Amino acid sequence: MTTTQQLQKLKNDKISSQILLFDLDGTLIDTDEANFLAYTEAVKQVKNIDLDLLYQSNERFTREKLSLIIPNLTAKEVKRIIEIKTNVFYKYLQNTKLNIAVLEIIKQFSKTNKIILATSSHKLKADLLLKHHSLSDIFYEKYYKENYASVENNKYKYILDDLNAQPNDVVVFEDTKDEITKAMLLNIPSINIINFKIKGERSYE
Repeated sequence: MTTTQQLQKLKNDKISSQILLFDLDGTLIDTDEANFLAYTEAVKQVKNIDLDLLYQSNERFTREKLSLIIPNLTAKEVKRIIEIKTNVFYKYLQNTKLNIAVLEIIKQFSKTNKIILATSSHKLKADLLLKHHSLSDIFYEKYYKENYASVENNKYKYILDDLNAQPNDVVVFEDTKDEITKAMLLNIPSINIINFKIKGERSYE
């Protein structure tokens, strides 16, 4: 089932009564290039290695990939790279791209539904992205990585509890399989989970 078909079915099931939860990175905003550029600068500072020569995949660059590509990194070096990457991310905001299709969905339902930011990003980074793309004021509520430490990093469990909402009450827009799995484990119906990737629309998997 495509995203459009899912939305149409949800409309038929009175979507106006539901809370819409939007992921940020990879769903609302493509941050992969900016993320990689920030990592590249950090690795250059810490190890004097050109990360761009070692990694050319189209997949999102992560801490796990960093350790695979440079296996001799110490824990202290990894920590320092992450710190620098976080601190220099703002330089590459112009390399992020807004997903217009997702934004249109938000605009369409913002007058009838509660629009919630459900991001696994830290507050500082998420707020930088929202401000850069003029999205700071479109959400009824915002939830960040800092909120989820007490619930085994399951953002959807935290948000449902905080909003006093039931699994049937929410529609999730997400691009990460792990996060989709966490949503499903909470008994959020599959029709209410929309896998909406920045780099090409995909149906729910």
